[in-house]
Amino acid sequence: MRPAVTDIEEGRPPPETPEVAHAEARAAGALGVLMVVGAVVVLVDAARLRDSDEALGPAAAPTLVGVLLGVIGGALALQSRRFLRTPPAGRRSLWRLAALVAVLVAFALLLPVMGYVVSSAGLFVGAALLLGAPHPARVVAYGWTLAVVVFLIFDVLIGLSLPTGPWGF
Repeated sequence: MRPAVTDIEEGRPPPETPEVAHAEARAAGALGVLMVVGAVVVLVDAARLRDSDEALGPAAAPTLVGVLLGVIGGALALQSRRFLRTPPAGRRSLWRLAALVAVLVAFALLLPVMGYVVSSAGLFVGAALLLGAPHPARVVAYGWTLAVVVFLIFDVLIGLSLPTGPWGF
């Protein structure tokens, strides 16, 4: 007979408990509210930008980002409400939320110094890993690819220059 193999020995996470689901829902709700607040700030700043005669003026990209940020943040906050009646959980998800906020602050501080591609790749990779994405090597590749593609779309196709680092990208 073969000995019993546990989920942890096979590399699978243990089954989720109601406490974990509650903590994750609270963290997701807090992040959703933070995203909505950020969306308001972005939209107010976009409204203050000067008008332009071009089809896509300087406020087009921040307005789109603000709207998407608000919609996704609002949906995240509303979706997390369904877990409010489960028992409270520990502090693990609060640490994850704090780490996500730290990654966002690091992105904001490093953006003018390192440039968009490097800072965004770090933001994408850090957020994905903190949110539990499997396969860290793939996450790094996807993060760099996404940062480069967004940079090329804004810089080459749209003509809006993003912050460049010491390497010129």
